[in-house]
Amino acid sequence: MNIFDLTGTAAIITGGNGGLGLAMARGLAKAGADIAIWARNPRKNAAALEELGALGTGRVIALACEVTEEAAIARAMAATLDTLGRVDVCFANAGIPGAGQAIPEITPEGWDNTMGVNTRGAALVYKHVTRHMIARAQDGDAGGKLIVTSSGQSIMGVNRSSDYAASKAAVNGLTRAAAFELARYQITANALLFGFYETDITARADPRFGEWMAKRIPLRRPGDHAGLEGLAVFFASPHSDYITGQCLPVDGGLSIS
Repeated sequence: MNIFDLTGTAAIITGGNGGLGLAMARGLAKAGADIAIWARNPRKNAAALEELGALGTGRVIALACEVTEEAAIARAMAATLDTLGRVDVCFANAGIPGAGQAIPEITPEGWDNTMGVNTRGAALVYKHVTRHMIARAQDGDAGGKLIVTSSGQSIMGVNRSSDYAASKAAVNGLTRAAAFELARYQITANALLFGFYETDITARADPRFGEWMAKRIPLRRPGDHAGLEGLAVFFASPHSDYITGQCLPVDGGLSIS
């Protein structure tokens, strides 16, 4: 018996066409879930759709969505429900790295852009997803899972990253508030505070940064994308039903070093 079979479970993953989001989507696809990728890049959406469709038995769709635009979220939600019929799980993963400005150099434009994508975007996605989940609960079908991609920087200090750190600390607060507010509908909310993973974003950084990070991480290595597959399946499955309001570091011990 496969205790992590997600057949019949429908999941949204924002920013799911690459990086951490695509890694988590691979796990959901292999477990049989129906998946809706919401992301901006049409070329990457098409590639993710082809890859995920070959991994499992569930339905997979990829929709263009800019999470800073509520109208785009509403359209993506409607299209997802039209195709998949329901949404049981939402991974609010879309995000950007931040403006890279030291505190004396902060600009309103850079700050607002980071907060707009990382914090406001997650909140607006949750707004539309939870309206559906609450309506379902009121019809006798309670339950739902909200999982947001946060960062270890939300609880640690890093140079030239105040806007990014603040945006991720804010989604930690959103997670706790959502968990408390939505528990009456059996909707859970959790945040995953990721540490150092090799992605397209980190690949553009100075190679010495990766070497420095590897020395700071107690496990002495970056996170592995394959491990994210099982992590996503666990949080999408009924086996995580009693976990809510948590901000869990997934960082090889970086946050305790």
